[in-house]
Amino acid sequence: MPDSYILCSTPRSGSTLLCGLLSATGAAGEPDSYFMGDLDPVWIKEWGLPPREGRDAPGYAAAYLKAAIMAGKGGTAVFGLRLMQRDLESFLRLIGEANPGSPSDKARLEAAFGETRFLHLSRADKLAQAVSLVRAEQTGLWHIAPDGRELERLAPPQPPRYDFARIAQTLSRLEQQEAAWLRWFAAQGFEPLPLTYEELATDPARTLLRVCRFLELPAPSEERPRPSVAKLADALSADWMRRFREERGKSAPA
Repeated sequence: MPDSYILCSTPRSGSTLLCGLLSATGAAGEPDSYFMGDLDPVWIKEWGLPPREGRDAPGYAAAYLKAAIMAGKGGTAVFGLRLMQRDLESFLRLIGEANPGSPSDKARLEAAFGETRFLHLSRADKLAQAVSLVRAEQTGLWHIAPDGRELERLAPPQPPRYDFARIAQTLSRLEQQEAAWLRWFAAQGFEPLPLTYEELATDPARTLLRVCRFLELPAPSEERPRPSVAKLADALSADWMRRFREERGKSAPA
């Protein structure tokens, strides 16, 4: 069994769902975004991380890393981390400060977390991902429970507004981030377990079992794990995707 694993992803690809399923096993740590660049102060306090105001103080990086590992283990033997591609650079910089002299990203990761394995969660339908991200940013609502309760709201409620340019920019950014993950894996010689949002949403039990086997963890006790979050996509999302495809087709060169 490895010491740690990192779930490498991009926004709106099902990482919250997968983190919840892994946490519920009781053996896969408490994977979450401990190294998010704009981490909420409430989460910093909840996870016992050093306040960001002291980031320039000597020993801050080592103290932050130690606290994050404790939070990400959640009382288990393995450390779990969710990492978005946009946070990779600052994450590597921090663990490099905590482990000076490491000659490569791979060496820094091994010094910080021991033997580490990687999960690569992507979304095949990038347009659906972009629409989901734009709607979350506009409305402030990021996650709901299966019973419809709001689980994560980051801004006051606002009505969603179709915006071709914003969707196009978001789509391009997500494609670039996905490509950046693949380049980094290749450069460091990592062989992550490939996972997709589509297979996770369709069969979460099978996806969770694949991950546990890859991490050499006990198989989940429940044949049908209970997802902690529900899909937000609806008829409006489908309509936005249709409109976007139509407009993009009209603007394409003949």
